Amino acid sequence: MPTDQCVLGGDIAAIIFGVDGVILDTAQAAAAAWKSALDPFLRSHAGDREGGFRPFEVRADYLRYFHGRPRAAGVREFLASQGPVPRPEVVSELAGRQERLFLAEVRRHGIAPFASTVDLVRAARRHRLRTAAISADRYAAELLTRAGVTDMFDVRLDGLDAPGTGLPGHLEPCLLLEAALLMRTPPARTAVVEQSPDGVAAGRHGGFGLVVGVDRVGRAAVLRAHGADAVIEDLSRLRLRKAPALTGRP
Repeated sequence: MPTDQCVLGGDIAAIIFGVDGVILDTAQAAAAAWKSALDPFLRSHAGDREGGFRPFEVRADYLRYFHGRPRAAGVREFLASQGPVPRPEVVSELAGRQERLFLAEVRRHGIAPFASTVDLVRAARRHRLRTAAISADRYAAELLTRAGVTDMFDVRLDGLDAPGTGLPGHLEPCLLLEAALLMRTPPARTAVVEQSPDGVAAGRHGGFGLVVGVDRVGRAAVLRAHGADAVIEDLSRLRLRKAPALTGRP
């Protein structure tokens, strides 16, 4: 596991937080929704696959194929590991089914923020750092509301605010840059905190002043390879130092 401890200071005046895996603990509900979406398909197509029906493994398969990745890409790679990949419309349907099951689970049982992230965001506000919560997923705003943390952020953006950012779950620099623009903070004075390799790469390609990867599953090397300046296993390892003030309000 990563052991970095990162100090956020200098000229950094704002922080952009990813929603999944950074602000909210979504992994368990997401993995369970994948199992519910994929097992019926795998069972019905067992005759097409070597070895017959092999159920989705909630922890191992989720971490290997889906954690921090676009839905459709994860479906294609997972199914390819078992046999022929179905037509693109089938892949899209399976990805959409998982999204619906995931939302149903959250609406039924709720979703929780990481306590260490809540503590850090509160500290950031005390230090007069601006904050944004972002996700390319279309339902991220609803998740933040259900977790009771919406009002902690100056800016909130999700996939509904960013047409053209790619498949659901795929983060590109344009969404990060829009968040910085809305906070009235130059990218060079803005930090990005993300768990996915795509999110880390987007922060690096967008010219942001600091890119921090959050690794809760033992993949620090992947995040560093995608451009993370530091990798931490929890936001309790991110320390703040007050930055020079910016003019204007987000």
